[in-house]
Amino acid sequence: MSTPPKLPTPAMPDAWNSKEAWRVFGIMSEFVSATERLNRIHPAVSIFGSARTKSDNRYYKLAEEIARLLSDAGFSVISGGGPGIMEAINKGAFYGKSPSVGLNIQLPFEQSGNAYQNISQTFQHFFSRKVMFVKFASAYVVMPGGFGTLDELMEALTLVQTGKTRRIPIILVGSEFWAGMLEWFRTTLINEKVISPEDMDLIQLIDEPSEVVSAIFKHYETRGFEPSEAERERQMYL
Repeated sequence: MSTPPKLPTPAMPDAWNSKEAWRVFGIMSEFVSATERLNRIHPAVSIFGSARTKSDNRYYKLAEEIARLLSDAGFSVISGGGPGIMEAINKGAFYGKSPSVGLNIQLPFEQSGNAYQNISQTFQHFFSRKVMFVKFASAYVVMPGGFGTLDELMEALTLVQTGKTRRIPIILVGSEFWAGMLEWFRTTLINEKVISPEDMDLIQLIDEPSEVVSAIFKHYETRGFEPSEAERERQMYL
């Protein structure tokens, strides 16, 4: 059998090599800056939802109420810092007792920081921003949203399922919105054996704001909110 010809390796211009090297320093700077600013916000809850939801939408009002209850209960509340449900989250927390935190992302469209942030941190890279959502969260609350919200949900499920981070409550709000996806999980994904039936235990579906808060406290009633040393070590390799 003849050896297939090797494809030529295109030469990378020196200017691009230099730009890539400096980009690494920019990424490091994002991690350092965000970690320093967020280190004192424990315990915290990350809440996600659509940037396109209007203020008269029931999910906007629901997100605002949940965030206010969590803030009054002593949790810093973290959102993506943008408009829509993210604004509702920050607004609810802003008028509560604990810090309202926005992890903003620079985008060509759609994202603009809302006015309800006690702590605001802006990222250029999605992946460094996503690490911060997980690193500082004692729970995830996921409101209805699009691709970005689904991305954050799947990231959290994957990290907890694989043991790359500690087990935290992952709470979906909006039974009607999530029903189809959860049914697909239960039938197609489990039937095809690409997830285990017990993986469904990672998800809670709760619509009542006060019950969201209660579910988070219940999860931690036999332990503190702070990660153990072993959990901190695991999170170093997110």
